Amino acid sequence: MWRKSSYSNQEGGNCVEVADGFHGAVVPVRDSKVPHGPVLCFEAPAWEAFIGGLKTGHHRS
Repeated sequence: MWRKSSYSNQEGGNCVEVADGFHGAVVPVRDSKVPHGPVLCFEAPAWEAFIGGLKTGHHRS
């Protein structure tokens, strides 16, 4: 099941969806505007580090 970003709204925009149910190994990510398009798969530790950096503000706008 795909889960859309909590920052997404009804107006579209630049949003990502993450697939739930892939425990441990990989985190599939896709563009919410192109649901049948390509999927990027990240190793779980790399994805967790990325999200952790976003939450602590260590990112560029």
